[in-house]
Amino acid sequence: MSDKSEQQRLSVFKTYKLYVGGKFPRSESGRVYEVTDSKGNWLANVPLSSRKDARDAVVAARKAFGGWSGATAYNRGQILYRIAEMLEGRREQYVREVADAEGLSKSKAAAQVDAAIDRWVWYAGWTDKIAQVVGGGNPVAGPFFNLSSPEPTGVVAIVAPQESSFLGLVSVLAPVIATGNTAIVVASEKSPLPALSLGEVLATSDLPGGVVNVLSGRTAEIATPLAAHQDVNAIDLAGAGEDLAKELEIAAADNLKRVLRPQPVDHAATPGIDRMTAFLETKTVWHPTGSLGASGSSY
Repeated sequence: MSDKSEQQRLSVFKTYKLYVGGKFPRSESGRVYEVTDSKGNWLANVPLSSRKDARDAVVAARKAFGGWSGATAYNRGQILYRIAEMLEGRREQYVREVADAEGLSKSKAAAQVDAAIDRWVWYAGWTDKIAQVVGGGNPVAGPFFNLSSPEPTGVVAIVAPQESSFLGLVSVLAPVIATGNTAIVVASEKSPLPALSLGEVLATSDLPGGVVNVLSGRTAEIATPLAAHQDVNAIDLAGAGEDLAKELEIAAADNLKRVLRPQPVDHAATPGIDRMTAFLETKTVWHPTGSLGASGSSY
């Protein structure tokens, strides 16, 4: 009897939604587009984001920036590690999604997912160390302390890599939020499912709503208003083609955004700190040391 009922059971298809402000809206336009695997087989209908969705994501990211940038670096590291924990628990789901998205064997997809999980752990360890590496005391000719310390740039728009749907995505997203920025991710147009599923993990990982916002759809349609938006402080063009990258860079110049242009990268290699420092500002503070004694300083 139970075998018969199992045979008659209908599959429950997954509904993919955007992740904006800690919630899961459909596109305000009501539009969707079909996502297929490497062989052309239908996988899902996903939201086709509009300019309004992009603007909503910017509002959410800006609202979340104060709390996230003001959190202790140690706390941010705890949350990034928690993301890795949650991904580890859903590993099989991501292996399946990455295999479908990129046409990989299960073993190769598993290697990609494991590397992405490890990447979250790697950046979690950097959150309270990056300031020690890129900041410090500066020698000056006078009775002053001169200290330089890094601060997050602000709201960062990220055009995620088109081909590396999960490891590449994590490699560009994790360093942005590790340093206290908030992010709007334009997922891979061809393979958005791992990015949209990541939103479900972020929502249950103690990450405040709005710190990461994930949009799916036509890359150029979403990225263009983000590049021109006056409340976006920086843009990472990792997944933009040459022509689109040029257009977005021109649009970004209007409010002097920081721009990280596309560059060849091996996402499987140790990433270094370049993507963290790309979206950090340096604040330098002068402070008098007090009265000078015979030895040259009272300290």
